[in-house]
Amino acid sequence: MEKVINRETVLRKTNWGVDIYAHVLRKFYPGELVMKISGRDCGIVRNPFAGGVQTLHIWFEKNDPNVKLCDETAHHKDQFGAIPDGDALDFAEMYYHQSGQELLETLNREMYLRLDIDSAQYPNASHGFVERGPKVSFFKAPVTNTRPLRSFTISEIYNYIAGPYYKEETEQLRSIPDKKKARVFKAANFDYVTFCGEFETRSNDTVKTVSNLLCVDFDHVPDVEGLFNLLLTDQCFETVLLFRSPSGDGLKWIIEINRGSLAHDKFFLAVDNYIQKTYGLQVDKSGKDISRACFICHDPQAYINPNYR
Repeated sequence: MEKVINRETVLRKTNWGVDIYAHVLRKFYPGELVMKISGRDCGIVRNPFAGGVQTLHIWFEKNDPNVKLCDETAHHKDQFGAIPDGDALDFAEMYYHQSGQELLETLNREMYLRLDIDSAQYPNASHGFVERGPKVSFFKAPVTNTRPLRSFTISEIYNYIAGPYYKEETEQLRSIPDKKKARVFKAANFDYVTFCGEFETRSNDTVKTVSNLLCVDFDHVPDVEGLFNLLLTDQCFETVLLFRSPSGDGLKWIIEINRGSLAHDKFFLAVDNYIQKTYGLQVDKSGKDISRACFICHDPQAYINPNYR
């Protein structure tokens, strides 16, 4: 029996609709940072239905202003009334020229929301969405968005990486020869994870739970596949997840740690020192921040530790 996709589920799955705005805006302005999120405000962005002028205000609004804790929905208003006021689905209607169930099914398909498929139907059923191991916070693009969409297990993150969901963005990024433009594109279009734990917002001061995982980022590696195989047999650290970076010339190595009473940044520096002595390589020093953002991308050959499946 085919599952019915409803409006509320789509909005909840798309960060209360803000991801729908970002999805449509990227259709018009690929490679650009289409919006910045601060609290409940997404700022003034370019309006593609009004000649691309920066007059469109997007913000979050409580569905019931009289209830302290309730769902929210992203809304828009053009400063000059170029388009009718509305919410994210109204905005999507203008682009797709669809409404109702037809529009919801289009968004589900194009944004890989997977609302019409049960997890048991996935081809990698052994890597299914199980509640096993630590949780980490998952954030939708752009990187300026500091509000997590939800918490994921390592198994769920692996499914996103190994599946087709980021294939188009990854291939497009790797086709951009200009490094500066590539960085801008990545920041605007790639979702990310805080592997060190769950956060209220992406900040070192808002940790909800610690995962006892550490993300080690190798950039510009001379032999990516050689290092990939070496890390899987490392004698000091157990590999939890290992995948190629969005650029294709680096690796993201997620390892188990037990830092005890040692501060996160101090433990990271110890790991950094170990890697330099063992492999003769430098790692991205931003890993010393417990709230460090790690972009996820398409890598069908990614590795996941069987204990985390």
